[in-house]
Amino acid sequence: MKGVSPFQRRIPLASLAAASPGRVGEPWGRFGEMEKAVATLGEGAACCDWNYCGQRIAVGYADGGISVHDSPEPGSSSSFTRSSKWRAHESGIKNVIWVPPEYGDAIACVCVDGKMSLWEEVAEDSQTPTWKLCKTFESNAQVLDLQFGVSLTSLKLKSSSNIPIIPKANTTFASKVAAYSDGSVKVHELLDPLALNKWQLQAEFQNVTDSVSRFGRPSCISASIAWSPRTSESQLLRFVLGFNTDLPQFNSSKIWEFDEVHQRWLPVAELALPGDKGDRVHAVAWAPNIGRPYELIAVATCKGIAIWHLGLTPDFDGRLSTEKVALLSGHDHEVWQLEWDMSGMTLASTGADGMVRIWQSNLNGVWHEQAILDCNATQRNSKQT
Repeated sequence: MKGVSPFQRRIPLASLAAASPGRVGEPWGRFGEMEKAVATLGEGAACCDWNYCGQRIAVGYADGGISVHDSPEPGSSSSFTRSSKWRAHESGIKNVIWVPPEYGDAIACVCVDGKMSLWEEVAEDSQTPTWKLCKTFESNAQVLDLQFGVSLTSLKLKSSSNIPIIPKANTTFASKVAAYSDGSVKVHELLDPLALNKWQLQAEFQNVTDSVSRFGRPSCISASIAWSPRTSESQLLRFVLGFNTDLPQFNSSKIWEFDEVHQRWLPVAELALPGDKGDRVHAVAWAPNIGRPYELIAVATCKGIAIWHLGLTPDFDGRLSTEKVALLSGHDHEVWQLEWDMSGMTLASTGADGMVRIWQSNLNGVWHEQAILDCNATQRNSKQT
């Protein structure tokens, strides 16, 4: 793996690990400034995640610790400083994810042993804010990946009597989708936007289009989830999910959509050609849509990075049209992670070869490699200096 630890595969491309495993660089939108390290994370840093505005970094460590680093004052030349650090779990942290900003400062973390917990920053009276455990999610299977989504929902007061149901004002609600080592998918809803400890299991299903009883339960190595970025109040809840398992029926990336009428999740598209449906999926990323007549989704498998167009209008049976428009190759080994920029026009990828590659399409829709960052070289240069 060319000097990259197993934990480093979870470091997000938004940070683009720079001079050494313990340092991170500027957000990748400023690609030309990659040599500038903005934070020193310390020994044992295993994963990190920027918050929505890029002003804070959450870091998970191999010893089960979590730290939060805050940005300096605007205009300052100093680097991020650590504001908090605590022991979150007995086992190592393999993934940290910021909760959507609508719900305050909170972090979800996934451990090497598969456990998942939610931590919230609270300030009591005039004391310095501290991080407190507000929820632990129990499961017999290990959590492989989780992501948060936000929807605008019209709350309704439920009643078991004949009193009419009274709609309340539109409110944003958080949903959490998690993929597990037994091939299952669980979606939780936040019941109270002001109480991050009140989550309810909304649905549980398998990443297959046919009955799971035909195939049994798979043994899953990894999974990747990406929500459809929210662009309007009327937008349906959708996410894409792909697995890396020993059963090919589970592997292909599928688009799941929430059916409001029947209150269930349905597969509305599959991002795989007939001959590729068994390919193990290593990473997925859903691009922001700013005026395109289609959605843009990237899927990494052993064959490369596929770029897919997803139609916006369902056909008569509720399915969305798909078209594979490009297959990007360049990484020598497995692709670990994909991430789009805010415009949805530039894609970054990284993997076991220690390379970060930047991809763009021209005006004719032809995709090409725009830039390369050799993290192995920057690490070697750092050790020499």
